[in-house]
Amino acid sequence: MQQVRIHGPFDVRLDEVGAPRPGPRDALVRIAACGVCGSDLKYIEMGGLMGPSGTPMPLGHEAAGLVEWVGSEVAGFAVGDRVVVHPGNDELGRIGNGASEGALTPSLLVREVARGGRLFRVPEGLSLEIAAFAEPLAVGMHAVEQAEVKPGDKVVVFGCGSIGLAAVATLLDRGIDDVVAVDLSARRRDLAVGLGARAAIDPVAEDLWARLATLHGTVPFMFGPAPATRAYIEASGAPSVIKEFMDHAAPHSRLSVVALHYKPISTSFLMILMKQLTIRGAMEYPARFEDALDLLVRRDLSSIVTHRFPIDGFGEALELLRGSKDCGKVMITLGAAC
Repeated sequence: MQQVRIHGPFDVRLDEVGAPRPGPRDALVRIAACGVCGSDLKYIEMGGLMGPSGTPMPLGHEAAGLVEWVGSEVAGFAVGDRVVVHPGNDELGRIGNGASEGALTPSLLVREVARGGRLFRVPEGLSLEIAAFAEPLAVGMHAVEQAEVKPGDKVVVFGCGSIGLAAVATLLDRGIDDVVAVDLSARRRDLAVGLGARAAIDPVAEDLWARLATLHGTVPFMFGPAPATRAYIEASGAPSVIKEFMDHAAPHSRLSVVALHYKPISTSFLMILMKQLTIRGAMEYPARFEDALDLLVRRDLSSIVTHRFPIDGFGEALELLRGSKDCGKVMITLGAAC
């Protein structure tokens, strides 16, 4: 069968591989849709999880499909069930993040399903394509949790790729209605506004911090007024964002960093001290992964999926994401009933 795998830096191929060999505690899932993530681009650039390992690395960790086989020790799932795949963690083992399995393939081996927490049923009426968005949605959801957003807070989301849009959707779902999105792409800004963001700012076309002061008002600080924004989600990956947050944010502001920053960033601990800022990382998911599926039932987020490619069009999907980034979620569809 086919499998998208990384062989080295900027060397990603659609390989022919042997069929998976599941055990009694495992399941096979016929993949219907799998999203392409920004982290996939970074893995391809580096040649693997943290660089070449000598073994091809399978890609794909945002997947939904149909159960096609279950082991004798697996309870609660049957052939034909519509499921979302939890891509795992250090305890469960991983899929598509440096592991021996990846979901950009027609038939995915999901190990240790018998332990629980690996597969979740897709609610009736929700397509498998949209259900595959549960993984990035869960990432954006956890970023909101790490920002400790409270009712009445004014919030900014930097970056309106799929994770930033997931954060916007989560904030609005939780009753936070004063959300401002920031992105260079007009298409992504439109997607954020379509979800319900109050405004979307192009930081090149206008002074971001002056506009925030207009939208959110200001609070006093010894060096001059600062925007009254209380929480920020960093989903852009732009190194300048973290420094600008320290320089311009109001005292007691909170920043949740969910974007990947591989290079060191200069940090002003004096400003962190004087403003009593909080900066927290946001890695992976909420305690209850299926919260993302529940949100997908409550709110129509289908507009976030803007492009679809077959598995043999994976290269085109990569070019779209590497190029203009003028897109929302890019999905690879693999033929199972969506």
